[in-house]
Amino acid sequence: MSEPTSNRRWRPFYMALGYVCVGLAMAGAVLPVLPTTPFLLVALWAYFRSHPEKAQKLLDHPRWGPPLRDWREQGAIPTRAKIAAVSVMALSWLIVFFTATKPWVPIVVGLTLCCTATFVATRPAPNRGTGAA
Repeated sequence: MSEPTSNRRWRPFYMALGYVCVGLAMAGAVLPVLPTTPFLLVALWAYFRSHPEKAQKLLDHPRWGPPLRDWREQGAIPTRAKIAAVSVMALSWLIVFFTATKPWVPIVVGLTLCCTATFVATRPAPNRGTGAA
């Protein structure tokens, strides 16, 4: 049976999104202010909708594959990554707090970062047991 029309129509968009996100992730691997894993997660999502072989290539990558598989299979984030993410969020909020010209900006940013940090901190750590599948 052929691919549904709606999937065929959106395939070029998902492919382009995947390529853009992989490019941003590559830049994030060398630039300290740009995250890598979130862009790879979006690329994985887009590739699964447009080109599953490319998604599998990301999952099989020796460096980026394990955290992507952990998220996809378990919704898990490594503890070290959680600590780094929440620390950077706190540092970012301090920068906003001391540089904002409007008093409501640190409040809005702080609430957003608190919600995001809570989400990240409450994800389980990966279970990389050696059990047979």
